[in-house]
Amino acid sequence: MQRMRRLRTTPAMRALVRETQVNLSDLVYPIFVIEGENIKNPINSMPGIYQYSIDRLDEELEKIKESGILSILIFGIPKYKDEMASEAYKKEGITQRAIRYIKKVMPQLIVIADVCLCEYTSHGHCGLVHNEEILNDETLELLCKMSLSLAKAGADMIAPSDMMDGRVAAIRQELDEYGFKNIPIMAYSAKYASAYYGPFREAADSAPHFGDRKSYQMDVANRKMAMRELADDMEEGADILMVKPALAYLDVIKEASQRFDYTIAAYNVSGEYSMVKAAAQMGWIEEKKIVMENMLAIKRAGAKIIITYHALDVAKWIKEEF
Repeated sequence: MQRMRRLRTTPAMRALVRETQVNLSDLVYPIFVIEGENIKNPINSMPGIYQYSIDRLDEELEKIKESGILSILIFGIPKYKDEMASEAYKKEGITQRAIRYIKKVMPQLIVIADVCLCEYTSHGHCGLVHNEEILNDETLELLCKMSLSLAKAGADMIAPSDMMDGRVAAIRQELDEYGFKNIPIMAYSAKYASAYYGPFREAADSAPHFGDRKSYQMDVANRKMAMRELADDMEEGADILMVKPALAYLDVIKEASQRFDYTIAAYNVSGEYSMVKAAAQMGWIEEKKIVMENMLAIKRAGAKIIITYHALDVAKWIKEEF
């Protein structure tokens, strides 16, 4: 008889043979920064997550410092939006100012800048629009301008999430040309047109005003196409490849980690977060156990980096284990 239970007898024994660990260094915490002063807006569909004005960022940054989390992903929410997403690449744009402030007060923190136009366009789409068609090649120029502007502001990493074809190569060329050869790119490579993004669109004020994003984000039914997207971004110069969302696409994360000798990131997105929070508030689940099980599932599938709104809680729970 194989007595597998010999290695499960005590917490210490289980820890000794545990195959998968979630570490503080794996976690990236998304934050939302909004124009204005003295603002801390709760996001109704994402309990515990807020929009902060820059002058209120210190309270969030202090929590991040205490948690031991090393990396954040920043999203800016401008007051003014237009068809050209002009606030996305301005030197004094909301995201640029926020990055400069964060790097001033917490220079050791890795600041990853999301690059997409949807928060900045009046129509809410991730690219330029003509007759309700989302233009690919014309959008690349603006994505390059935005990436360069964010790098100049002090971003440590650029993360294009727009899903325009060819954007990684274009951004890499732009950054290299202006002396930012050491700024890595974390590409949202397999980003699906998922229903799990709903709460984020409230948080970032980025819902499209017409149609949907299925003409540029991936069909939720496709796995092989994801491998092509990942391979293409790798060839174009991405340093990290991302799958988004995480929990409904663990098979994609697993295949990506096995196929590509690259760091794989996974985004545990807003809808995944909100469902757990809602069920926990109703008393239907034990939040800590569910969240940590989800984190382990993402790591076990092969992701090294986990972007999650649970990050502050996960950091606390990791420390409680030791």
